[in-house]
Amino acid sequence: MKASPVRYLVVRTADAVSGADSARFGDKTMLWVPADERLGRASRTAPGLLLVTQVGRTFQDEHPDVTPLLDHGRHLVISAADKPRRRSNHCWRVEPLRPGATVVDVPEVQPQRVDAEVANLVAQLSPTSYEADLTWLASLPTRHSLSASFTAAVDFAAARMVAMGYGVTRTPITVGAGHSENLIGDRPGSGPEPRALVVITAHLDSINQAGGPGASAPGADDNASGSAGVLELARLIATRSWQNDVRLILFGGEEEGLHGSKQYVASLPPAERARIRAVLNMDMIASKNTAIPTVLLEGATVSSGQMADLAAAAASYTGLTVETSLNPFASDHVPFINAGIPAVLTIEGADSANGHIHSAQDTLNFLDWSLAAEILRMNVAALAGWLGAIAAPSRRPRPAGSVVSWGPDRLDVFVVGPDRALHHKHWDGTTWHDFETLGGVIT
Repeated sequence: MKASPVRYLVVRTADAVSGADSARFGDKTMLWVPADERLGRASRTAPGLLLVTQVGRTFQDEHPDVTPLLDHGRHLVISAADKPRRRSNHCWRVEPLRPGATVVDVPEVQPQRVDAEVANLVAQLSPTSYEADLTWLASLPTRHSLSASFTAAVDFAAARMVAMGYGVTRTPITVGAGHSENLIGDRPGSGPEPRALVVITAHLDSINQAGGPGASAPGADDNASGSAGVLELARLIATRSWQNDVRLILFGGEEEGLHGSKQYVASLPPAERARIRAVLNMDMIASKNTAIPTVLLEGATVSSGQMADLAAAAASYTGLTVETSLNPFASDHVPFINAGIPAVLTIEGADSANGHIHSAQDTLNFLDWSLAAEILRMNVAALAGWLGAIAAPSRRPRPAGSVVSWGPDRLDVFVVGPDRALHHKHWDGTTWHDFETLGGVIT
């Protein structure tokens, strides 16, 4: 590592320091002051700091000689003196660290009033069902986008969607010189048209970066965890009636550069884009890399409302710590955001601590099932709001007899008994009160 061209300090406070620039990374703030030095005639000022956004540890694995000045999940800060020759690939990106930036935030969100119907839906999440689907997907030798095993994974997921009542479409995509596919499942809402559309996505493919297309790539966390999550959310959604339409998408070609999602978004007619209320993307949700269960919500300004909904759901229905970032990169939410469509990535916190992805070591024994279940609970609670539940029909009791009087919150029923006397019973809005005999004889 070359000498840093700045004097910097990382503190657990956002307090300003005179003459220092700063950037926030969750509960940490990086403060820096340019050093009094010049690097050659062409440079009037010393270079500053660079922000690296990466998938897993891909930048660190490719540049082991670079020591980060700050390491916060998928975000690193490095010295500009260590700037790599390339600015980006589909696994990492390097850009200047802007003074005053909030790269990662920790929003203060108060729990909302728990909705009984949403709580009931959240409680029906089945860890057993989720684990079974994930285990099956990770049992394949690989899910490389161009492999026969990827097709087997699509077959499996398609059968699961059909069994749950979704209409299924398989659309071809190109991945380099090869061909793969996206799997799409649709379930129409029951509300009046025009209806909004809620999209739930994950990438189904896996990869072994070092071993190549034929190498073992179980992809348990990346991304059988998200794909099985789509199927479990689909199962929960199928148990209710909703106002809006829901669409499930399992993308191919993500690991090679978001091919499936880019081609899907490019194919959307303007009217279809306009009716998308939210895109929920899941990519790596089952590795606990922090002492406290943490989820990162990554989106953009266009999806800030959806991020707030997810954060509120986490506070109300889970024990998750939530971090947020408006710095989208390298997952299937990005093409939607680039098209102006509100999309959010839900991903395990501190994912750069997961050194197993993109290798044969991304296996079941490194997963934390309880973290995945918590993220899924957050997601389904937010989905319930976006989809709009249709209220169940009233189950007000209908007693035998003539309804003679109807008043506010009151139902009066008068009947003639076997004794030919007139009897009265009334409903006060919550309880039936026993008959009283009014006396007399009806002739």
